[in-house]
This record gives sequence, structure tokens and C-alpha cells, in this order.
Amino acid sequence: MNLERLEISRLFHRFGFGPKPGEFANAVKQGVQTTRTQLLNPPAIDHGLAAVPDPVLTDLGNFPQTGTPARTAFDINMRTQRQGLTLWWLDRMALADHALTERMTWFWHGHWATSIGKVEYSLPMFTQNQTLRTYALGDFATQARTMVLDGALQYWLDGGANTVSAPNENLAREFMELFTLGVDRYFETDVQAVARGLTGYRVNRSNGSVSFIPKNHDARTFSILGTTGTFNATQISDLVVARDDCTQFIADRIWFRFISSTIPRPEANPIQAAFASRNISKTILAVGSSDAMSDPQYSLVKSPVEWFIGLCRALRIIPSQLPKPEQVINYLDKLGQVPFVPPNVGGWPAGEAWLTAASAQYRLQVAQYLLAHGDLTPIKSVTPSSRFRAVSDLLGIANWSLRTERAISDASNDPTRVILLAASSPEYIVNA
Repeated sequence: MNLERLEISRLFHRFGFGPKPGEFANAVKQGVQTTRTQLLNPPAIDHGLAAVPDPVLTDLGNFPQTGTPARTAFDINMRTQRQGLTLWWLDRMALADHALTERMTWFWHGHWATSIGKVEYSLPMFTQNQTLRTYALGDFATQARTMVLDGALQYWLDGGANTVSAPNENLAREFMELFTLGVDRYFETDVQAVARGLTGYRVNRSNGSVSFIPKNHDARTFSILGTTGTFNATQISDLVVARDDCTQFIADRIWFRFISSTIPRPEANPIQAAFASRNISKTILAVGSSDAMSDPQYSLVKSPVEWFIGLCRALRIIPSQLPKPEQVINYLDKLGQVPFVPPNVGGWPAGEAWLTAASAQYRLQVAQYLLAHGDLTPIKSVTPSSRFRAVSDLLGIANWSLRTERAISDASNDPTRVILLAASSPEYIVNA
């Protein structure tokens, strides 16, 4: 096994969404160190992203009465904005010249999992997405401080219903268990106290703005995780994020999503030490520079969106410009993953959950759809005998099984089938 090629493949697929044509072959020539430096350090300006205009989203206000013309127009606007929001983000993932920031925004979206299925309005989800992008590689303490008062997250976890007279523990519990500390690192009394500290915030559902209503806030003194005082949302976030448990929890989450969802993080791995300062960029650099990147045992199954975007990048496809772009969202829905629609507050599953017989059939359909509209020049322009190597570089594949290699080589006279077989292969679906 070529370990250098393996590491370069992992850098492209785990810290981006896969290479664009020509990028992987060039990276192999440059070597691991140069590739790592380039891929883990975003430029000040990304010209690919500059070509993607923001979606046109407006505050649609309250739901009109059911059965009225106003409600019909309202529902049409809601669907249009939601589709536009989803395609906008898919376009950003596909067109980014340097995909790390979008990849990290995608990671944090799964971490602070919020679904438009309950929020319904696109504007608050767009605001949250921009927040995650702003702090995607920044300071986690600042990210958490901002997210605990994010309108979409507040509404998703019933923050607006949390008042001094009727405390609601949803946001308090998930903030500690799923976002900052992990399980078994707090007591029920801490959940109750955090819920009291998070009282008094009101959410404007249609635009996501959050306001503080002092009379609805519990300003009494109480204890959270051994610290006694009066607390608001920002103070609670800072208190929780500063704990050592947060260091370990986030390090484990990053390992789970970027290195292995089946093998626990070794104690000696440098990720936890890098996150001690809460610097996300420094932590990601530690992950990308660790020995685990060249260890063959640490494979990762791509989620449907990651797989889909990888193909779009290789085939020079802009999702929103495909015929009937709503079909893109339908395909992703069949594969089980649509941006802005995580299944629950825990986010999407990982690993073998994506490797079902049904998903294999749907991936084949999606790959055929994309190939019908993509640029196949990198494979069509070379001789049949060169196509196996060309498709390996096009998709950024490190190594092939003999079975897959034989199947692709046997199809070398048909460039479309070469890419189809490669894109549907275990070696592409699983970044080994």
C-alpha cells in the first residue's frame, strides 16, 4: 500500500469534499507536507465561493390562516426559500476552491444539529449556517457563546418556552450532553440549574432574532457544576466550555468524524492537547498532521452529502444548475441526508449506517444522473489503457482492491462506465 498516496487521499476527502480535476495528481507530485499545508490553511479569498451568490431570503412573518390565498402564497414562498437555501449550500461545497471551511461548517452543522423541519423558516437557518461558517475554524468558546443564543437552535430546543415560571430543560440538557461535555459529566441538578440560567430569552421564529426579557429570567443564585452565582446564557456557556471535560469531548467528536467512527481515540493522540486552547484551526491541523492519517486501520464511510459533493467536484457540476435541481434534493432525501434536515438533535449517524443495500441502489442512480450532466473529459481524453489510473486521480482514490481494479479495467473502453464503477466502488464510498 502506498501510504503517502493514502494520506493525501485522506487529506482531500476528510478535510474537504474530494479533489477537483487535476488536483490529486498534482498533490501526489508535491508530496504530503506541501499538500497538508495547502489544504489545512484556507486562503483569505476563495474565488470559487465568490461565484456563489447568497440566497434571497426574507422574513415571511407569521403563518397566515389556513385555506386563504395568503396562506397559499406563503407556503410557496416557504418552499422556494427552503430549496434555494439547500441548493446554495450544496453549490458552495461543490465550487469552493479550498473546501476546508465548508467542510468544517458541515461538521459543525452536524454537531449543533438543528432541523428546518421544526424551525420551518429558512432565514434563521441561514443565519445559523453563517454563524457556523464564521467560527468554523475559530475559537470554540466564542462559537458556543454565539450558538447558545442562536435563534434557530433556541427554537429547535424550546428555548423560547423556557421561563422563570415554567423552566424547560431541553436546551440545557443538550447543550451539555451533545454540544460541550458529553454524557455522565454532569448531574440532573446541573441540568435544572442551567435551565434556570437560560430563562428569559424570546425567539422571533420567522427571522431568528433573540431578545432578553428580564422579568422572565431567573436571577437567583444557584450552583452549576460546582460554581455558585447568578448566570445568563453567555456565562453558562463560558463556564461549561472551560471545563476539562469539554476538551476531551470535542477532541473525541473530531476524532469520530475525521479519523474513525469505530476505533476510539488513543490517549496519546495530540488532538486533545491541541484543543486545550479551544482553537479549532490548531486542532484540525493536529488531526491532519497526526500519525493516524497514514494508518490504514482508520477508514471512514462517507456520508451521502460528502459522497455526492465529491462527485460534483470531480465532474465540475454545480448542483443548482442541474436540470430540475429539486431532483437533487429528492435524491439526497432517498439517500438519507439533506442539508438542514438532521434526523434529531444528535445529528446524522456515521459508519456502516450508510452501507445498506437500498443506499447502494440509490447511489448508483445518483451517479448515473450526475454522469449524464457532468464533464467526463478527464477520462474521455485519455487512452483506454490510461483510464484506470486517470479515474483513480480524478476521484482521489488511494488504493483499489483487485476485484474493483479488474472491473474498472474491463470497462476501459467505456469512459462513462469507468467513472460509474469507480464512484460506486467500496474504495470511493469508504475513504480507506
